[in-house]
Amino acid sequence: MAQPLRVALAGSLKAGKSTLLNALVGQDIAPTDATECTRVVTWYRNGATPAVTARYDGDRMLPVPLQRRDGRLTFDLGDLTADRIDGIDVEWPARALQQTTIIDTPGTSSLSQDVSARTLDLLTPDDAASGADAVVYLMRTLGAADVQFLDRIGRHVGGESGPLGVIGVVSRADEIGAGRADAMMSAKDVASRFAGELERTGLCQAVVPVAGLLALGARTLREREFAAFEALAAVPAADLQVAMLSVDRFSRPDMPLPVDPALRAQLADRFGLFGIRMAVALVQLGVRDSPTLAAELLARSGLDELRNVIDVQFGQRADQLKTHSALLSLGRVLRACGDRHLLASVQRELADGHGFVELRLLGRLRSRPVSLGDEELFELQRLVGGFGIGARQRLGLPDDAPTPQVRAAGVAAVRAWRARAEHPLLDPFTARAAAVAVRSAEGVLAGV
Repeated sequence: MAQPLRVALAGSLKAGKSTLLNALVGQDIAPTDATECTRVVTWYRNGATPAVTARYDGDRMLPVPLQRRDGRLTFDLGDLTADRIDGIDVEWPARALQQTTIIDTPGTSSLSQDVSARTLDLLTPDDAASGADAVVYLMRTLGAADVQFLDRIGRHVGGESGPLGVIGVVSRADEIGAGRADAMMSAKDVASRFAGELERTGLCQAVVPVAGLLALGARTLREREFAAFEALAAVPAADLQVAMLSVDRFSRPDMPLPVDPALRAQLADRFGLFGIRMAVALVQLGVRDSPTLAAELLARSGLDELRNVIDVQFGQRADQLKTHSALLSLGRVLRACGDRHLLASVQRELADGHGFVELRLLGRLRSRPVSLGDEELFELQRLVGGFGIGARQRLGLPDDAPTPQVRAAGVAAVRAWRARAEHPLLDPFTARAAAVAVRSAEGVLAGV
């Protein structure tokens, strides 16, 4: 219970899990090349100093040397092969890892069934508690394999095992529009469609588009790269457009651009064509320093939205998610011992699933229209914990509001949303959403 929330990154092969992990942490710590590490479940935890340990052959441990090749971190596993390794533990001093332990998993559609099975064994084991409290699932398309995997997680939610929350990510979103400047707009449309399809199945609480490569480049932007973007911004638009028809053309030594070919290749590798176009456009629009450019690129990458969703869906409910996982484990012990009295107490605690109803509603509100005005919709999202789960946050009151004011606001919220829920002209979805708001307001009153 004292440990950070465990969030697993899952998805098909080459979905961009390691790149997104690096972007979330803000450092290039997860190997992104095709090494044995991509076939092993890897845990990234906060630590005082960088250290990597491989667990193999059941109970043996091996310190793993860290190496930098072409500016990227790699793990030197020596003679160890993936089939012998049970897991890799990475300790790294990073603020993002203080509250969240991130688990990088092998691709769920790997050519090797044994590799894919490692992810399923972690998230949905047959005879043990799940190794994660929540899942961020990356997808480039919504195929049958993705739906099947999410369905397997969904069958465990609130049941015998498994993570209690799933956020979908349309990964490598800049590639959806072939690197065009409006690629993220296309990705948002795709995410909305995915969200609608997944919402009908109840498999996902939210779907957001993220350009992981752009986000990582923004969080690690260097002054030399900013100077290169400034130089490219001075190139005539027609010439730059011709040069950026492809990565190979952009990096060619004979291309007449005011940036040396090696640096151009580095920009293409770290930002992609979409990131370069976006950075050049921002400089042309008046960005004059690297911190401002980094902030603007980060905002356009979709990472800020993802982090906000993770905080609302998982971070602020970390105690609830971890308690649920702990109760599931305790229930197994009590069933094995035959202690029916204590088991009944555990089951009563597990029956209070309103927090998970709120999570699902927040996800559905992102993709389904409701028969409410903008102000009422904002109030609904706030009341069910969309902007914080504290009583005063839910009711839109100051942090120092006295208890009588909180109680009065809670009573008013119960009455208002009960009246909305019972309105005969409301569509079924909006009526159910209003009923959830009533239950949330009643929970606020119970707490005060």
